[in-house]
Amino acid sequence: MYQRFKEWLSFLFFVLIATTFTQAQSSFIPLNDDYYHLIDRLEIKRGKLSEGFHSNVKPFERKAVVALTDSILREGNVKLTSRDWETIDYLREDSWEWTGGSAATDSVRYNKLARLGWRKSLPDGQKRKFWEHAADLYGKHNKDWDLHFNFVTTNFIGKDNDSDTSRTLWFTGRGVEIRGMINDKLGFYTFVSDNQGRFPRYVRDFSPQYSFPGEGLAKYTKNQGTDFLSARGYITFRPLKSVNVKFGHDYNVFGSGYRSLILSDNSSPYLFLRLDTQLGRFHYTNLWTSMLDSDVKDGLRGKKFGAIHHLSLNLTDKINLGIFEAEVFSRDSVGGGYDLNYLNPIIFYRYIESYIGSQDNALLGLDFRWLVGKKASIYSQFILDEFLTRYMFNGSKSWTNKYSFQLGTKYVDAFGIPNLDIQAEYNLVRPYTYSHKDLGRNYAHYGQSLAHPLGANFREFVGIARYKATSRLSVYGTLMFASQGRDSLFTDRSFGGDVMKSYELRYTDEGNKLGQGISTKTASLDLRLSYSLAHNLFLDGRLLVRNVASPEPRYDARTSVFSLAIRYNMAYRQQTY
Repeated sequence: MYQRFKEWLSFLFFVLIATTFTQAQSSFIPLNDDYYHLIDRLEIKRGKLSEGFHSNVKPFERKAVVALTDSILREGNVKLTSRDWETIDYLREDSWEWTGGSAATDSVRYNKLARLGWRKSLPDGQKRKFWEHAADLYGKHNKDWDLHFNFVTTNFIGKDNDSDTSRTLWFTGRGVEIRGMINDKLGFYTFVSDNQGRFPRYVRDFSPQYSFPGEGLAKYTKNQGTDFLSARGYITFRPLKSVNVKFGHDYNVFGSGYRSLILSDNSSPYLFLRLDTQLGRFHYTNLWTSMLDSDVKDGLRGKKFGAIHHLSLNLTDKINLGIFEAEVFSRDSVGGGYDLNYLNPIIFYRYIESYIGSQDNALLGLDFRWLVGKKASIYSQFILDEFLTRYMFNGSKSWTNKYSFQLGTKYVDAFGIPNLDIQAEYNLVRPYTYSHKDLGRNYAHYGQSLAHPLGANFREFVGIARYKATSRLSVYGTLMFASQGRDSLFTDRSFGGDVMKSYELRYTDEGNKLGQGISTKTASLDLRLSYSLAHNLFLDGRLLVRNVASPEPRYDARTSVFSLAIRYNMAYRQQTY
């Protein structure tokens, strides 16, 4: 069966490749919270949902983000600060192939090169071989091909003073990033980075065996060091004007918040085939994935699969509603592979589950976003993993009442202070949500949750302040409070917080409440100054204070981390759990 699926997938892939292309194709902007907030801020200040992308479906196409800046400049009625003008130039320079060859958008009010200040103009008639555009070490665009090549690196050194010991932290990652197009029809992207470092204890605690948070295989070196490889890559094309096909190894995210309870980038990248269909106010996503569980047999990790539908609808120019369903399954135990029934792009998966008589893991969900008065956005998510009607409303607190909920808001130019943005978010996940009978059907990949890094059985509040102080200096502050019930260290039984444990290991069928188990209360304050030395070259200073209070001594921890970092063309690693 699995061989049959591979043959079918290969056939579909080459048929689509051979299809006559009708539209220019763009690569996608890699996921990066700092970067995506800039886009979100412009959309809020415009007071109108973007036509080229839906903000709850990530990542975004580069040409769609440039189209947003085009709309803002063309309409001319968006109240922009000086920092917003710089953001527009930055976004356009970063995807310069879609700007008609120039990133200048307001030469009277703002001079791009004067702000960057990192290179001098050449005499007339001379051209650069490298850094012809500020965004690329090497970039070339013509009617036949488009290529962007960049060196990438992150390096930091710091000090971790936790409750047990004090040690030096360090990290070095270096690699390359290549993206482009062939004949403006076939887009491609690849990223690879070799990484070594020593991280705070709490980061290592979030690492499943032989892996690293958000990454795949990791090797542990002496003195508690970690060595891992990061790699992502895909191809993308449009067989029809309104249909985008993307195939590769990467992350996919649904949601408008700092966290996503539907699908996040918390786990390792995975193999996927994705179809996005956008028709007017509708954006419909089909996502088929091949993932891995944490169980190793004969040297290989067990395989699992996912099938996801997400329909995003702009009800008005300010209100968006999304409907989501997912099915996670494995057929290894019966000698099979991908179940072809789940390849249907428009059918209701719950029907398929009943039709074939399976007990796969089905999730249903909603997400919502509302732009309010060109000053704020309100967003929400609700996920229903499993429920029985007779138990949902009878007060029994059944373990089957498995759901999660998110409510958040972003407020730009807060309290009348230009360039100060505030975000507040509340997340709640009931016990046993996202878990299942076995590793092949839980909502996880490579031993890491596909949704929230805490898993389940918790409440969390996140507050974020972002302030663009000058053209080069940005200030970030993240405050997080979480209350979670965790399992005893001396038993395999589950209180419902660890999504990697089978829900059949639960203590009781009824009387379950959120936060049950060993109480752990986490409070963290993460402060960061980020200074732009040049385009996508940043110097970061960070102070993190993180305290975990628990009656279990092994969960109780006090950590303070200070670090300095320099990074180029790589996203800042949040590592705030």
